[in-house]
Amino acid sequence: MKAKKILFINQEIMPYVAESELSRIGRKLPQSIIDKGYEIRTFMPKWGNINERRGQLHEVIRLSRMMIIFDETDHPLIIKVASIPATRIQVYFIDNDDYFTKRLMANDENGEEYEDNGERAIFFARGVLETIKKLHWTPDIIHCQGWMGTIIPYYVKTAYKDEPSFANAKIVTSLFGNGLKKDIEPSFRQCLEFKDAHSDVLDNYNEKFDFTEFQKFAIDFSDGVVEAGPGVNPELVKYAQEKGMPFLSQAEETEINADAYDKFYDEVFGDNE
Repeated sequence: MKAKKILFINQEIMPYVAESELSRIGRKLPQSIIDKGYEIRTFMPKWGNINERRGQLHEVIRLSRMMIIFDETDHPLIIKVASIPATRIQVYFIDNDDYFTKRLMANDENGEEYEDNGERAIFFARGVLETIKKLHWTPDIIHCQGWMGTIIPYYVKTAYKDEPSFANAKIVTSLFGNGLKKDIEPSFRQCLEFKDAHSDVLDNYNEKFDFTEFQKFAIDFSDGVVEAGPGVNPELVKYAQEKGMPFLSQAEETEINADAYDKFYDEVFGDNE
């Protein structure tokens, strides 16, 4: 059986944010996969530096206004959508005033990382997965690109494992050379709790829960890993390879190798045959 539907969970996508390794791959990989005959859905955060008027974003009322509850607090979920000009890519944006609209990406206006980036990633993860449920869409592969998608593999394999949209989905995590510099905040542990997702899973990692441990957390609940570009932490590459799961290195590629990704997705999804 060949994978036919890919859910891309991107941290950044051009032209909505400035060009970077992440935003370039976030834009070009989905298009190359569409050209290979796949059906896709694409999500990213609605960062505060995104110009909604220029990007022609609009709210999808039927998908919005639910509450994401963690740490005994209600967090309103807003879903917006836009289409990338001259492409067949429609992008769903996860929005919330406190986590995204009033803030930039990982760093604030002074270049300092936000102290609750882990919590923001939890909101984003649950927002994406709840929206997919509402869309009644069933992806074969869920491909996470960037630290904002780090929680997705764990939630899919625990809290959402019995949901029809995710019961048979395979998870791919892409590793990049850039990431968070600060440790994930201590409050992350209690915020992670949701249904069958329990915070004691974090006991398997170093007490100093830095970005490397954060990425190992994603790898441990993934079914395949991509070394998406140059500069990836060699410790993480080794860690993924030692898991024995499908592994794709694109570290030497300067352009998207659609054939390599196509073959890789088949390898990841092959367990469903």
